Amino acid sequence: MPKKELEVSLISVPDNMLDVIYTACRTCYSPDGAVEIFKNITDSKEKKLNLIKRVISSGHYSTIEHIQLTFAINNISRAATHQLVRHRHMSFSQKSQRYVKEKGEFDYIVPLAIEKKQQLFEKFKKHMELTSLLYNEMLESGIKGEDARSILPNAAVSSIVASLNLRELIHLANLRLCTRAQLEIRTVVKKMCELVLEREDWLREHLVPKCERLGYCDEDNSCGKVKPKNG
Repeated sequence: MPKKELEVSLISVPDNMLDVIYTACRTCYSPDGAVEIFKNITDSKEKKLNLIKRVISSGHYSTIEHIQLTFAINNISRAATHQLVRHRHMSFSQKSQRYVKEKGEFDYIVPLAIEKKQQLFEKFKKHMELTSLLYNEMLESGIKGEDARSILPNAAVSSIVASLNLRELIHLANLRLCTRAQLEIRTVVKKMCELVLEREDWLREHLVPKCERLGYCDEDNSCGKVKPKNG
């Protein structure tokens, strides 16, 4: 049956994010040891941010790779998770279609573009119903879930835990907040970013589509929000 309520939770994030990044930044440019720098931080938040922003703007991204974030995501389609797991510097634990059997009619995500087309939407739902019936018939006949899952669609709902460092989150945002990205993955990444920004608002200028960071669009087909690279 259709499932629409995407859920994203930030389940692990360091409470001392600024201090960790600040320590990394200062370690690179100070004769003092990293341990001493961390233990003796007395600088104001403003001073920390000034250094951190200067270091990041210079391209010294290793300083933000020490920040690890973990998200729990429910009611996301397999199509969207397939896009998410293509990101190289992330770790994932996902609901298995091999070990978790769908009982009754499985939940699925309906893309907005299909939902808007009433006749096609009805055919889409019918197709999902028939797929569910055949899937359950296979299970009842003794076919293992690992084989019966072969007919489950990309629309099938999944659940996933995703971990990444701050540098990769910025990279993820730059790519997946672009209007050229599919709506569902854009929505997922937007929610991830919003949860982080609730705690660390200073990252707002970084968790943006790449065009806002670059000042131009490098896509083959620009949405027109900013000028093309060779425009």
